[in-house]
Amino acid sequence: MKVGFARVSTQGQELDMQLTKLTEFGCERIFQGKQSGASVKNDEMLKELIDFIRDGDEVIVTRLDRLGRSLKSILNAIEDIHRKGANLKTIDGSLNTSSDNPFSKAMINLCGVFAQLERDLIHSRTAEGREKPKAQGKHLGRLPALSNKQAKDIMEATSRGESISSLAKKYKVSRSTINRTLNRISEEG
Repeated sequence: MKVGFARVSTQGQELDMQLTKLTEFGCERIFQGKQSGASVKNDEMLKELIDFIRDGDEVIVTRLDRLGRSLKSILNAIEDIHRKGANLKTIDGSLNTSSDNPFSKAMINLCGVFAQLERDLIHSRTAEGREKPKAQGKHLGRLPALSNKQAKDIMEATSRGESISSLAKKYKVSRSTINRTLNRISEEG
């Protein structure tokens, strides 16, 4: 069975052209959505398609980027499709996993290489972005829920026997926040 998958990235785009191409290509069932590739609904729609397909089916998309927004999500989709015993084919001819030829295997492997490159570049840029503020002594990440003064007041209150629960209520935070604050103060002091 030929099963189509159509997606547009924004609400302003239309699915009509993709749906027409998929129908003309012989798709008997088409899963579609009109939302961002990063959205939960698109993931659910793709999961619905993958749950639907069976061994020997062929998943058809107009272009490879219709499967997802990132290479990682596209590779995961291809892997899930293959796990079900189905193949993937793009109407634009960029990929056909039904043929067991070296070019098809190379294309999938190249997608994997680029997905890894994308992850490595993101990691590298994130690390570079943290270096300068860290060198300047700036705090990275989420700020503590309680100020240093509040933390010292809590430390004094616990030494006087006040319970963690009562302090959590007083400062309107969780008990674990009080415990983390006490650990932070003891490590600094």
